[in-house]
Amino acid sequence: MRQSRLNFADGRTSMQDRWRCISFLGVLVIQIAMAFFPACAIGQGPSTPVVPDAPNANATSFVRRAPDVSPRRPDFNQDIFYRNKLELSVEGGYLPANIPFVFNFMTGDTYTTWPLKYTLVPTTLSLRWHIDNISGPPILRGNDDFSFGLAYTAIPRGAETQYVAFDYGIRHNFVPRRWRLTPYYEMRGGIGNIDAQGPHGVRYAQGQDLTITLRMGSGARYNLNPWLSFAGGATYMHVSNCYLSEPKYVNYGINVWGPVFGFSARLGSARRSSVPQSH
Repeated sequence: MRQSRLNFADGRTSMQDRWRCISFLGVLVIQIAMAFFPACAIGQGPSTPVVPDAPNANATSFVRRAPDVSPRRPDFNQDIFYRNKLELSVEGGYLPANIPFVFNFMTGDTYTTWPLKYTLVPTTLSLRWHIDNISGPPILRGNDDFSFGLAYTAIPRGAETQYVAFDYGIRHNFVPRRWRLTPYYEMRGGIGNIDAQGPHGVRYAQGQDLTITLRMGSGARYNLNPWLSFAGGATYMHVSNCYLSEPKYVNYGINVWGPVFGFSARLGSARRSSVPQSH
């Protein structure tokens, strides 16, 4: 009988401990909810209206006044990145670093560079067409633009001397609210003509004049105003004939990267907007 009473007492103590634990967890959950969702706690005030104290003329210097502007100020980027905006862009680069073709894992080629090194100096004149307004979640918030460009590339180091191409691409502009410095990432592809020296017996040179080009880069754009902006970053450039010269001439290709700089200017009139400009 004594043993059963002890067991019963132990069971009752165990149940009490469990309820204490459950109560503690419940209070903890409520506290966490109030911390992460303060609006729920703020709304639980007194049912009767609170009458503010009369202003004290002698304590005006200690009273914090409400700001004259709205807590959520207008975003001036709405007048910079918007659908159907057209821009004229001029970019220049200096690409001296030779690297393997970045997509060698897809072609099965040797992941290496060739003994003949190149330096490319591209200058690109582009028309940029913004295809949408600013949208997206905070980390990806921004818009996209298509680019159509003519590029002249001088080759101060390498077998060839010049390369002329037409390229087309797309850029995503990351546009945080009220930031004048906006990061971007872009890709371009195109077709061009190079003075290939492979058919003239130069080893590791390009195998034919007709070539394709691929460019990928990222950087940041600084918007001075809705009309003018500057940009800087780094880009990778690939030039090859896509194996069209083989088997007669080996398709070695050019793979370089380096810094690029440029500016863009709006074409046409400004966007009609009801949002006041805030600087």
